[in-house]
Amino acid sequence: MRKEGLWRKGLVQALLILAMALPSLAAAQPGWAEQVDAWVEPPWADRLKARLALLEAGFDGELGVHVRDLDTGARLGWRDGERWYLASLVKLPVAIELMSRVEAGEMSLEDRLTLLRSDYVDGAGSTNWAPPGSALSLRQLLESMLIVSDNTASDMLIRHLGLESVNRRARQLTRAGGLGPITTLVDVRRHAFANLHPSAFELNGMDFIELRKRQDDAARVAWLRQRLGLAPQELLLPSIDAAFRLYYATDLNSGRLDAFGDLLEALAQGRALGPEGTAELLAILTRTTSGERRLKAGLGRNVHLAHKTGTQHRLACDAGITTQGQGNDAHRVIIVACARGELSLARNEQILAAVGRAVWEAGAFEG
Repeated sequence: MRKEGLWRKGLVQALLILAMALPSLAAAQPGWAEQVDAWVEPPWADRLKARLALLEAGFDGELGVHVRDLDTGARLGWRDGERWYLASLVKLPVAIELMSRVEAGEMSLEDRLTLLRSDYVDGAGSTNWAPPGSALSLRQLLESMLIVSDNTASDMLIRHLGLESVNRRARQLTRAGGLGPITTLVDVRRHAFANLHPSAFELNGMDFIELRKRQDDAARVAWLRQRLGLAPQELLLPSIDAAFRLYYATDLNSGRLDAFGDLLEALAQGRALGPEGTAELLAILTRTTSGERRLKAGLGRNVHLAHKTGTQHRLACDAGITTQGQGNDAHRVIIVACARGELSLARNEQILAAVGRAVWEAGAFEG
């Protein structure tokens, strides 16, 4: 534990030094609106487009990719202007809102929240193993939300910060209409399953934990009917698959991939947070473990990735800030990638790893 603490402290200090230079670097850049209008494709655009076309041709679904060189401003988009369900990528605005409040002195990462029974949501993370009444620090919740994509930790933070504050922060850092409304993670499930029957809005987080224990969709639909007291003919749709297709057609927790790139650029350039908050948040994002088989698996070994993943039914995403080199020689590239349509999570992760490899081999880090 001591070694881990020292390692984290050293990483934060190193990122803090880098972040101290960010405001001046950002000031030297054109205004946000100008950047949106002035971007050009990079010299490696055709090579990457060809690779992405081949990947998508052999994939039972669709790819969305946005790549942005933070040094030159050059960008490449592949379906990045379409609306994509972002899944747990929306936890990044939650983290930025929290760190902004910490920087403003309104709260401390050592402050504690009480875990309520109503906070539990299905998914990864250790928070679900803590008993109701546990006092968990904001730092614990922040790290669990980002590193392992803990849904219960996320909803506790949203409860503490206020959903409107999180959405306002997201709107401030992205183009108008770029990101749709963010909801709690438990409401993601309610909205999706309400397409089977509106009474699904009555379900709580513990219900969804129980639902997830069922081995397949047929068993889950059967459990849902029993829990809600429904006859088979009362279901509005035949399957969970159909319910999620309707949910993805809404703008909830969705957005353009280039707009999410705006959010990452604001963080990278020190416009989302001050130097200390930027350094702290980037340090946590470099420790993400939920995406070891995604973009990171395809990038060169000397490329460091500070990122957040997102996973949902027939969908997987990975988005972050990559850095090659150190100090004045550091080259930073934003990558936002999602795969949708394929049922197999393993296959989705393989295709995202292939996207990372394609970005690397196309020459995105050669300037």
